[in-house]
Amino acid sequence: MHPESSGRAPAETRWLNPAQQRAWRSLMDGHQRLMTALNRQLQHDSDLTIAEYRILVLLSEAPDRSLRMSELADGVLSSRSRLTHQIRRLEAQHLVRRNTCLEDGRGVLAELTDEGMRRLESAAPGHVDAVRGNFIDLLTPAQLEVIADVFGRIDEAIGHRDG
Repeated sequence: MHPESSGRAPAETRWLNPAQQRAWRSLMDGHQRLMTALNRQLQHDSDLTIAEYRILVLLSEAPDRSLRMSELADGVLSSRSRLTHQIRRLEAQHLVRRNTCLEDGRGVLAELTDEGMRRLESAAPGHVDAVRGNFIDLLTPAQLEVIADVFGRIDEAIGHRDG
């Protein structure tokens, strides 16, 4: 982006230098390609999207394999309306069911069914192979540590700002 195209005075905008722009564009392109490859693998092998897989993983790790919908939305970084749509699709496949929260009667719980656990267990090996082949095995341990540190820092900073 150039100053002329933004409509703002150049002094107001801190334009990216070539190294910063290279890093930013590499992140955007690499992330898009990685998520596309992982999504394609999951859909082909397991008829799940990466978003649905992530929901099943979070539910599988939760006590009693269930979470309040609001907690699940926060966990998958999704809006409540988007999550509701995804849960409906998973319910139609008998992978998840919704129940009323017994603690207060107002909340709704999403619960992983036995069929959902079976599908997740079936999908996991192929997904892990795809994560390794498209990400983990391409990097050194030091590079992986840097990525974890960098995105942990970004997640924390934006999470505090948005939360």
